[in-house]
Amino acid sequence: MKNILFILKRREDYNHNVHNTIGLSTGLYNSAKFVNDMFNSVNISSVLEVVIDNNDIDRVVTINNPTHVIIEALWVVPSKFAILSKLHPNVKWIIRLHSELPFLASEGMAMDWIGDYADYPNIIIAANSPQMKKDIQTFLRISKNMTHKEIKEKVIYLPNYYPTQYNTKVFDKDKEYIDISCFGATRQLKNHLVQAIAAIKFADKINKKLRFHINSDIFNPRDMAVLHNLEGLFEHLVDSGHQLIQHQWMPRNEFLKLCSTMDIGLQCSFSETFNIVSADLVSQGVPILGSYEIPWSSKLFSTNFLKVDEIVDMLRLTYLFPTLNVKLNQYKLTRYTTKTQKIWVNYFGGK
Repeated sequence: MKNILFILKRREDYNHNVHNTIGLSTGLYNSAKFVNDMFNSVNISSVLEVVIDNNDIDRVVTINNPTHVIIEALWVVPSKFAILSKLHPNVKWIIRLHSELPFLASEGMAMDWIGDYADYPNIIIAANSPQMKKDIQTFLRISKNMTHKEIKEKVIYLPNYYPTQYNTKVFDKDKEYIDISCFGATRQLKNHLVQAIAAIKFADKINKKLRFHINSDIFNPRDMAVLHNLEGLFEHLVDSGHQLIQHQWMPRNEFLKLCSTMDIGLQCSFSETFNIVSADLVSQGVPILGSYEIPWSSKLFSTNFLKVDEIVDMLRLTYLFPTLNVKLNQYKLTRYTTKTQKIWVNYFGGK
């Protein structure tokens, strides 16, 4: 029997008075929890634990006695596995990557750590996108002189899973405002500024005031410039009636309620491997417009992430056909997650 243990790292700025008990950014925790819950629903034993740091890993592994440990994202120093491998020689460790190379490029240690992880025989590296799997396989095959069989076993594909439970929404096109969200981490590659300009132009074209909704929590100081630019943009538009509305991170059930109040969700980012925010919006019956990077979304309602006018045109199409947008994206999301469940279950249930 396989016993799976997911391990996530608590935020370093964790404050129990401000943050929730898990102390994590919502996306990463939800991604792991969705798979953990799915495993247990199909009778594969799985537990999710949140630890303080590298030194806390041994404790939760000892308690849970897993056969496989999945480390979510890059945060464990590679040298730590020299100790952990001796303490737990029968455990297979899986380092699961949650982004493609453009996002990974901002993590200065990423490629060095991945190269070091590959030197441990009991460590497997998992990517949540086919392209990232290929890229890491290329890197390790050449740097480690691995055979085709070795690289296939060392680097695997473990995509995102999402529980597909859908709500419906009634669209009110008579109200004065249009609520367009661009939720998610405020990072440069999320492309907020281009989408904000497009949303403003679109709202102006349909003679409505824009309420542009974002998450304003900043986890990395280098991302402050994104938020400052959005604030500066809307400060100069105050007389137009267009507004920037900032939301703090919130528990998932509250975030889903917030999503349900949106008219359109924008997610035209530069790089994506899944995009939980889009799935959350679609689950609440809200139409989305994303970039072609989102692997499961309808290409009929996707667009170029750089061209403001193209985003505006597609916003108009989304606005005119919201029900079609939602039904297509719900269908695509269901089909995608059905496949991803099979991938996870076949890997952990079939060996």
